Amino acid sequence: MQDDVLTAGQIRAARAVLGLTISQLAIDTGIGLATLKRYEAVEGVPKSRKGHLETLRKFLESAGIEFIGTPDDGPGIRIHRTRPDRAE
Repeated sequence: MQDDVLTAGQIRAARAVLGLTISQLAIDTGIGLATLKRYEAVEGVPKSRKGHLETLRKFLESAGIEFIGTPDDGPGIRIHRTRPDRAE
């Protein structure tokens, strides 16, 4: 899978598994809440021009999510741990 390509379903699934609200994900990644809502509302790969998908991927991977498949063939996630490391 290309390094910055995530599907909306993968983003939603990863967030759900980690128990993160969309607001918390916005805070943790520095990506705007409206942008994240737009990403999660589409089918397939969200359009992104500011490197936000790469930021999301890196954050979610650091929290223990592995992205598997391709956007066109079996996109999904694999879980390696269940809570992101966040500064308190």
